[in-house]
Amino acid sequence: MRIKEDIKLNFDDVLMEPKRSTLSSRRDVDMTRKFTFRNSGKVMNFTPIFASNMDGVGTFSMAKVLQKHQMMTVITKSTTLEQWREAVGTGLRLQSVSVCTGTNKIWDPEAADYKNMQDVLKSFPDVKMITVDVANAYHQNFVDFIKQVRDEYPEKVIVAGNVVTPEMVEELIINGADMVKIGIGPGSVCTTRTMTGIGVPQFSAILECADAANGVDGHIMADGGCVWPGDIAKAFGGGAHAVMIGGMLAGHDESEQPVEDGKIEFYGMSSDRAREKHGKRKDGYRGNEGRWISLPYRGPVEPTVEDILGGVRSAATYIGARRLKDMPKCATFVRVENNINKVYERFTK
Repeated sequence: MRIKEDIKLNFDDVLMEPKRSTLSSRRDVDMTRKFTFRNSGKVMNFTPIFASNMDGVGTFSMAKVLQKHQMMTVITKSTTLEQWREAVGTGLRLQSVSVCTGTNKIWDPEAADYKNMQDVLKSFPDVKMITVDVANAYHQNFVDFIKQVRDEYPEKVIVAGNVVTPEMVEELIINGADMVKIGIGPGSVCTTRTMTGIGVPQFSAILECADAANGVDGHIMADGGCVWPGDIAKAFGGGAHAVMIGGMLAGHDESEQPVEDGKIEFYGMSSDRAREKHGKRKDGYRGNEGRWISLPYRGPVEPTVEDILGGVRSAATYIGARRLKDMPKCATFVRVENNINKVYERFTK
């Protein structure tokens, strides 16, 4: 047993220091970024903010709104091929979405999510991204699985996760992943940290994992912990190449969930509610690591998206970053203990 004595930080523990800037307007900030991915060789240009592959977030309705802003959506792994076909005929841009799979194929060669992913990519080869999503990507069989997916789809961008340590970022990139998702337990409806005691504070995880990814020409995606647009800005400033959000987009019309008494349900994908909807794991494992909550109905998602993009643009102007890509080299962070004045928070309408 050992204890690492250095302090690890969450988003609330830091602020970015403003700097003299030649930018006169938020419009001057380029929110897109051109990526050349290490293992697939694919070149893509987009706004690197992703809607999570969660129920109520990773929907086609969400994707059709986000694609207007060149943002990305990871479609839930439970979405059927027929649902894909219906969506593609209604204005969905395939370059703006990722298909998603778990690793159940390891235990079940006929696993539905992997077979569905294969069928989607066969029917819609213009989909450029595959997201391989598990709660714990530290198993050796996950690394082997990424190798298999890379061998089967050498030209696709593979996003894999989740991890929170530099050595596993390097391992996954070296073995086929183009981008690694960073975050264990920081999500708004995730209870992994209380159920297991596992995790690393998200901001520090981003700093350390970004450095590791840069060293092997790979990329990371910060996944979880963003509550405000400023948190997304901090993630980019801390070195994240992309950011994934879930709860910030939940509760809207585009969640494709029923509204009851002004509320919309939202739950973690390792929660009892998720198992109730999608079935139990093939390996017989049971562990409730997610919340099931009701959110106030929030209407269309477009105003929320505009708030998010506006906040990040504004942050870039404060630190003099003309491009999203420039935020890490422009950002200077200060540690804080109380960064928000909440005296009138309870009166906010």
